[in-house]
Amino acid sequence: MVCVLTLAASAGGLAVLLIVRLWAVLRSHPVTPRQSLGLLIVAGSGGHTAEILRLVGSLSGAYSPRHYVIAESDEMSAKKIHSLELARAQNDSTTEHTEYYLHRIPRSREVRQSWLSSVFTTLYSIWFSFPLVHRIKPDLVLCNGPGTCVPICVSALLLGILGIKKVIIVYVESICRVETLSLSGKILWHLSDYFIVQWPTLKEKYPKSVYLGRIV
Repeated sequence: MVCVLTLAASAGGLAVLLIVRLWAVLRSHPVTPRQSLGLLIVAGSGGHTAEILRLVGSLSGAYSPRHYVIAESDEMSAKKIHSLELARAQNDSTTEHTEYYLHRIPRSREVRQSWLSSVFTTLYSIWFSFPLVHRIKPDLVLCNGPGTCVPICVSALLLGILGIKKVIIVYVESICRVETLSLSGKILWHLSDYFIVQWPTLKEKYPKSVYLGRIV
């Protein structure tokens, strides 16, 4: 009985410490001005990729190096990323614009995949994502809704919880979402540092979100 109580007390103490640490990571932190920011961009497929690349195309060269993460089978996004970076390099010959990397992780969820099996595939994707995010240690993660962004953002959050590095997570909800959030949005609403919406109706429903009008 004493052993059971000791284990229960230890587990309870550990849970409290994790909760306190999670609160410390999620609360607002002052942003320190820097000359450059290491950027990790999560690209989905189809419309998600088109939107996130339009946003990345408007960013200055200070967001460097740029690390793109796509699903293993997403060849279309890979071609669009290479095209964008090639265009940037042609428009500006400075070397900072050519410093980009492409990474692949397993899909966390396929189209029409059951919710139950999605839990296991997402955990599998996190297993691959955490070593990648730990190796890159980005300053900022930028994503806009593909399922691939969930394991990446969870991994970035874990870096802060473990005291390795605080990574800023910026989530931009798709322009297609007018009145309701996407599934990824509903999850990342609780985990992101900045949650950006593109319609005033969503700003009314989620007052803590950031509304900047249409940005992509």
